[in-house]
Amino acid sequence: MAVYAEITGWGKCMPPAIMTNADMATVIDTSDEWIRTRSGISERRVSHVPVSAMASVAGQRALAAAGLQADELDLIIVATCSPDTVIPSTAAHVQKKMGASNAAVFDLNAGCSGFVYGLKVATAMIRSGHKKVLLIGAERITWFLNWALRDTAVLFGDGAGAIVLQPSDQETGLLAAHLGCEGEALEALLVPNFGTAGNRFSENYGVFSVSFDGREIFKRAVKGMAKETRQVLADLNMHNSAIDLIIPHQANERIIESLAKFLDVSMDKVVLNIGKYGNTSAATIPVALCEAIEDGRVQPGSKLLLTAFGAGLTRGAGLVVWGNRVQPLGTSDAELPPCHQTALEILADAIKHTQGPQGL
Repeated sequence: MAVYAEITGWGKCMPPAIMTNADMATVIDTSDEWIRTRSGISERRVSHVPVSAMASVAGQRALAAAGLQADELDLIIVATCSPDTVIPSTAAHVQKKMGASNAAVFDLNAGCSGFVYGLKVATAMIRSGHKKVLLIGAERITWFLNWALRDTAVLFGDGAGAIVLQPSDQETGLLAAHLGCEGEALEALLVPNFGTAGNRFSENYGVFSVSFDGREIFKRAVKGMAKETRQVLADLNMHNSAIDLIIPHQANERIIESLAKFLDVSMDKVVLNIGKYGNTSAATIPVALCEAIEDGRVQPGSKLLLTAFGAGLTRGAGLVVWGNRVQPLGTSDAELPPCHQTALEILADAIKHTQGPQGL
């Protein structure tokens, strides 16, 4: 009998501090109109805590929705490119914070495609014998932004989303997925000096001059996500019209609109929340999924297309059939520590550091 990996719980955690485009214009040569017309973003969240804190809250909320306790988990996967620490993994920090002492843990870094990659891995782990898997997409991208670089600083935000997967004999969960990478163009989105290839003795160490080729990324993102989507639909012998909802990576509203047009799918079928959160990398899809469930857009048996494109240049798509339950079995009282600063106050030192002589 085939084993499927049903999504039984879901939860998100968005930090409370909001940075609007008007706030952004006080520290960068930009405007609300410039940002919105190019990206669709009006505001984003800025975290006052490490990635693992957001991930843990999202994870606890997902567990409550699934009716589970942390010590029942046997695996935690955290998709992130902004870890608390490289050694140990962010997933280890999450395990400690949640008290999930029986879970194996690891991080997965596929950039903005991390959650789609993670979903395929988590599904395979369920099929190999794991019973209760927590998959989290969590990022604190604002931590390493260079505030002298307008094109990237305006795009990103922080947040976390999580799902719980459990075995099922019903045809539910991820039915097909296809992943890829265009490594020959990896310089189009690159954070140098953030690993062992960087020179830690350089005076600029710690200033992340993000390499970002917007035109190249736009072109490759639309074609890459469309390619993977078509492969997934072909694997399932399914037509575009069978898709009930598309939950794309929220990188840029124009990219999402172009993808929908490329696939000949109405924007009415697309989940779009980039306006209030910006690009939260691996967190965008699980956060958007949670909000689609909360809004009643996901129903029993819904066919959901998840698709993403990110640093690497990674890409991926997957088709998820939702199970019978769209209401959480419980709720969690997990919350982030209180935040007593505005977004600009949280980022004040980073802005000063990167806009100084060494950051320009």
